[in-house]
Amino acid sequence: MKKNSCFRIFCLLASFIFLLNFSGCGTGPSDSSTITIWHWMTDRDASFQALAKQYEEQTGIKVDFELYAPSDAYSQKVRAAAQGSTLPDIFGILGEKRDFASFIKAGHILDLSSYMNESQGAWKNRFFKKALAVNEFSEQNSYGVTPGIYGVPIDIMTIQMVYNKDLLKKLGANPNKPPVNFDDFISLGTKIKENNLQGLVSGWGELWMVDCLANNYAFNIMGKDKVIATIKGEVPYTDPDWVKVFTLFQQMRESGILAEGIVTMVNKTAEQLFATGKAVFAFNGSWCVNVYKGMNPKLNYGAMLPPRAAQNYPVSIWGGAGSSFMVNARSAKKDAAIKFLKWLTDKEQQVYLADHTFNLPANKDSIGRIPEVMAQFADDVELSTHPNTWGVSEFPAVIETLDRGLQSIIIGEKTPQQVAAETQKVKEREMAKRR
Repeated sequence: MKKNSCFRIFCLLASFIFLLNFSGCGTGPSDSSTITIWHWMTDRDASFQALAKQYEEQTGIKVDFELYAPSDAYSQKVRAAAQGSTLPDIFGILGEKRDFASFIKAGHILDLSSYMNESQGAWKNRFFKKALAVNEFSEQNSYGVTPGIYGVPIDIMTIQMVYNKDLLKKLGANPNKPPVNFDDFISLGTKIKENNLQGLVSGWGELWMVDCLANNYAFNIMGKDKVIATIKGEVPYTDPDWVKVFTLFQQMRESGILAEGIVTMVNKTAEQLFATGKAVFAFNGSWCVNVYKGMNPKLNYGAMLPPRAAQNYPVSIWGGAGSSFMVNARSAKKDAAIKFLKWLTDKEQQVYLADHTFNLPANKDSIGRIPEVMAQFADDVELSTHPNTWGVSEFPAVIETLDRGLQSIIIGEKTPQQVAAETQKVKEREMAKRR
């Protein structure tokens, strides 16, 4: 009797648990009205939590921001969740455009085009165009993705130069008018050495940062179309225009404008040198505003475009959306998720995020209400470009050869012509593998 009673109780409990799980009540009634967001942005977590609380007070909808860091751990979690179909209502993708495309093609990311375009005051109109471009796939894109907008930019970033106004004045230059031409820029090298200062600092020990400036000058010297044609294999790296790009780095070395040890310098070291007033210029991203504030709140500096080396084409800088959120296409709370993202990207919330995190707002109407140096970074975003928006990608081996070649030019080991020939040789080798 005792065994039978225990068995019946066990069966009743098992049935109850099954029904509880089946009915979806096992996570608690509050979860059905909660929007879950995964992110990796440690510097923004406190601000996100504060905004979530504000949104709940206004609407009654709870928003749960879940932080997973560092970024590698976050990426692994998102990939695992995609495989198990357990992605949250809103999340971000860390990776290249092809990674973004793979999530879309697998049905994990909602096409937001109709939401972005609805009504006269369309949602998309509040954003910088270049911020949206990072989240957009155009007609005939090389990834096979249906054209549309698949992400919501939360902030933007640009990578350009900054200059110390006090040091520029010490060198006899106008502190409010940094050099706009390349020749004027490198001519300061002699004065910088005479004053025992460092010239340009940057984390060029990290290849992507030297690659970024090289791309800036390639766009300035030959224009976007020729750069894209080079990536497609239609123009060789031995072309005279590419040799001109490489020669700029030789000229910077010879002028003395570059800081000592720049090819082995990590960006944190470069930021410390600039923040402590030991360097006149730095090549860095807009995130540096927050970094410099922490290191030296009284630093007197401004943002500037890389000095122009040619007149035929404008200087283009890397930039666009810094961070973006995507909506889970399989979420039962898609409409609620979209309403929250519209609220999050409205002007007041964007100003709040800028004030508290020192990241540039993606909402262009917010620019007039942020600190001057941040606005200087932001107002150049329409001059920006980014490899993720080009629709084509260079072979990684070619990029590495080019960037290491630039480092060799900077330390005087190789000539621009040698680097051009070596880069083209690797390009031809990689193209042959595809045939």
